[in-house]
Amino acid sequence: MLAALEQNLETSATHPAISIRNVSVRFGEGRGEVTALSDVSLDIPEGGFVTMLGPSGCGKSTLLRAIADLVPTSGGDISVLGRSPRQAREGRDFAFVFQDATLLPWRSVIDNVRLPIEVGKKAGASFDDPHKLLAMVGLAGRENALPHELSGGMRQRVAIARALVTRPRILLMDEPFGALDEITRDKLNEELLRIWQETGTTIVFVTHSIPEAAFLGQHVLMLKAHPGRVKDFMKVDFPTGRSLAIRDTVEFITVTARLRSMLEECL
Repeated sequence: MLAALEQNLETSATHPAISIRNVSVRFGEGRGEVTALSDVSLDIPEGGFVTMLGPSGCGKSTLLRAIADLVPTSGGDISVLGRSPRQAREGRDFAFVFQDATLLPWRSVIDNVRLPIEVGKKAGASFDDPHKLLAMVGLAGRENALPHELSGGMRQRVAIARALVTRPRILLMDEPFGALDEITRDKLNEELLRIWQETGTTIVFVTHSIPEAAFLGQHVLMLKAHPGRVKDFMKVDFPTGRSLAIRDTVEFITVTARLRSMLEECL
């Protein structure tokens, strides 16, 4: 189950999945110019799970979108699996999961998952089995349901399955569980860890939740605000096969307390 993850982690020290060097992002011009990110540098290991925390306006989503070639950088360099973000996007090296599932309401669950296959057909393209992916995210038997017949958590599961159908090496997730109730969010946190362990996919996950960041991440990237800068890239030394029970341990409470204190310094 962990073979793919372990193989990726063995090579991550010399071959980071994402390398960010002195990246800045600015919006607007003249007196209306706003610096969203300033001189951001870090390496994200291949096969790793990195969560991003920081106060509102610190540039978490902007950094994720810069990696995905959705926002142009104003300075510095980003390398995704040794290529530019544009080359990585065109090569389907990554997939993006947004806060809203963005499913097409007139298409069934299975047809929503198949969508990237239909719009991205090209010679040599490799895709995963939509039925297998729906089973992986716990939606076997709901293939023919329409989005309005699903709960919010189920719709996000469909979005994750759709993202994985292109077999991306990197999964970028921008607060995908932020609008869900706490119980559903906790279940999907455990589900996402299981999927990560099974696939060995590198995951970069933006959140506003300190417990979520600590529970999911092997590392937590903390950003300061105005402009967005790296405060810390903190390693989280919890076991890989963690369950929600870890949140009641002294070790987990110590980590979340440290993150909370760090977050207060970032305002």
